Amino acid sequence: MKKRIVAGLLILCMGFGLLGGCSKEDTGSNGDGNAGSQATDQELNIAIFQGGYGEEYWEKVVKLFEESHEGVTVNMEISPTIADIIRPRIVAGNAPDFIALNDTQEDGLILSLIKDRGLLDITDVFDGENYAGTGILRDDIKEGLLESTKCEPYADGKIYLAPFNTGPQGLIYNKTYVSDNGLETAATWDDFFALGDQIKDDRALFTYQGIYPGYMEEMLWPAIASSAGMEAIEKICRYEEGSFDNPEVLEVLRNIEKISSGGYLLEGTVGMDHTESQSEMMLGKSAFITNGVWMENEMADAPREEGFEFAMATMPTNDENDVRYILDSCEQFSIPADAKNPELAKEFLRFLYSDESVKAFAEASGAVFATKTGREISKDYLSESTYNMYGVYDEENTASLIMNFEALPDNCKLNVSDEVFNPLTSVMNGEMTVEEWAESVESAFAQIRADIEAAE
Repeated sequence: MKKRIVAGLLILCMGFGLLGGCSKEDTGSNGDGNAGSQATDQELNIAIFQGGYGEEYWEKVVKLFEESHEGVTVNMEISPTIADIIRPRIVAGNAPDFIALNDTQEDGLILSLIKDRGLLDITDVFDGENYAGTGILRDDIKEGLLESTKCEPYADGKIYLAPFNTGPQGLIYNKTYVSDNGLETAATWDDFFALGDQIKDDRALFTYQGIYPGYMEEMLWPAIASSAGMEAIEKICRYEEGSFDNPEVLEVLRNIEKISSGGYLLEGTVGMDHTESQSEMMLGKSAFITNGVWMENEMADAPREEGFEFAMATMPTNDENDVRYILDSCEQFSIPADAKNPELAKEFLRFLYSDESVKAFAEASGAVFATKTGREISKDYLSESTYNMYGVYDEENTASLIMNFEALPDNCKLNVSDEVFNPLTSVMNGEMTVEEWAESVESAFAQIRADIEAAE
């Protein structure tokens, strides 16, 4: 029987709990998308990060919201530097009502709001009706994205950040090459290396974005979760002593190291940037590369081997019966605690999950909202290969993994991703053992724990 397992880890208050109810009476909506009298003559001020999706979707969804909510005016400010624009206003007590910004890096605005308890509890939105009035909204969200674990500084299991779009990350490969040669993508590490032996006279097994080793998170974290379980991931995200230097993690590190030491790595990979390594893979120099579903659009103009068709596989596991984790990317929405019109902002957030909005997003961006039906609603606006890559979520015995480390104190100067992944170059070059890699990360974690203690 097909089994779908989901585990979402959102340490940095990117996780969400469940509470309350946002009814039609609360929001002024009649459940069919038409506003009631309570939603009239109001203004909603929204701040939007202008990223890869551009302005088209936001302009359309604002118009749709205004048309379905009589008397409501939405004032939208959209910019690639929106965080810098609104930060001083928030400090001055003039926060927008709604923010679309995935900005949780160490000096990010959203992380600052999290640390200062500056975000509104929006749990009632997800425990209330969906926009169509057919059920509870949280039941419409892709499984795992509303789960949380010890969210600091709140640690209350409530929702403060809402999921926007979603994108699986895994092993990208050429579906045509695999099918034409009667090959199968590898379920286990043994299968993975056996496949490398089978194709070694034609191409390397693997490449990655060498001078940007952080891309290897798409392999490392799912492999650790499969080998050692989600508890091991949680310990790593809390920088616990011994979390990176234990038998289960070392086994994963050895499998990654074997890609190079066993002759399965494309020659020159460690000196390539992301574009170079991705181009080499598409030209048939290697079978696999770690990346996300967005690679097809990112490399739209890149040369490729004849018949190339994008496809995605999950990472290898120790045993074929192990849960196969998929590292997920998910941008977020939020409402500042000081929003002047929080209830209308909640109604706008609820509207964003409507089928109408999800379809508009797919049409404008070729991407998929974080709803269970998002893939099917978006089908007409996705390429066949992108649609198929999103289907990796539905494969047997798979689980979503959203990975974020616990927030660092202001006095900590380390970059966690650099500390974990920068040693990979030396490991792949044979200049560092996996034990030394683990010891290096443990040392960095020890410094972080000391900084956290000093900041308390």
